[in-house]
Amino acid sequence: MSSSLNIVLFGETGVGKSSVINLIAGRSIAETSPDVQKGCTLSFKPYSFPGNDRTFHIWDTVGLEEPDMGVNGYLAAIEQSAELINSLSNQGGIDLLLFCIRGNRTTATTQSNYRVFYEVLGRSSVPIALVITHLEREPDMEKWWERNVASLEKYGIKSAGHACVTGLPTHRKYPESRKNITDLLKWHNNDGRFNMPPEGWLIEFLRLFGLFAPLKKDARREDIIKVLMKRCKLDPMVAEELADKLKGEL
Repeated sequence: MSSSLNIVLFGETGVGKSSVINLIAGRSIAETSPDVQKGCTLSFKPYSFPGNDRTFHIWDTVGLEEPDMGVNGYLAAIEQSAELINSLSNQGGIDLLLFCIRGNRTTATTQSNYRVFYEVLGRSSVPIALVITHLEREPDMEKWWERNVASLEKYGIKSAGHACVTGLPTHRKYPESRKNITDLLKWHNNDGRFNMPPEGWLIEFLRLFGLFAPLKKDARREDIIKVLMKRCKLDPMVAEELADKLKGEL
């Protein structure tokens, strides 16, 4: 078994990501108060803990809250993406994406989050698994998956595994939920850990968020460099190199 597993856990605010972390850890290490998960898109909180003969490194990441953000929202998201990318790179990359969704209908935001993390952050090269939460009222939690998997795939959301869970520690199905998430993770290791230069990741986020869309007609190299240095905290030489690449694509 691999000695560590790097997981990016993502989903909309309030979907139950902190409860999923506690399920994985087998104890309470992440606060589950509704106020804890507030934050802008791509802000994150890292967790590291031992479990099942290996160490888990988990980035609890706020996904997109709106499928269509304004430019100011994009600027903040780009700043957060730069911090997330640097943290992932320093840890060696990503082994698994865990997409946390509520057990209800698929929305445009659900689709947007899938694309941001799987296609952009993971470059469609990192396995993605789904964790379906808030299934307390399901007589048989796995039945939710059987009813909804076709609908998810219709919207282009495919996965390398899933776990149907409740995050309520006092619920009678909590032990089953713990087993479901443990069984899901045991099939993943760091043999195919994905990493790429932070600059490459950042370019993909810039393309996705359309940060420079308002500047396309008259985008100046100096304007791009200024944003990259101020918002993304890149050093001048890296900002200049990225600006040249972006300028060539505008």
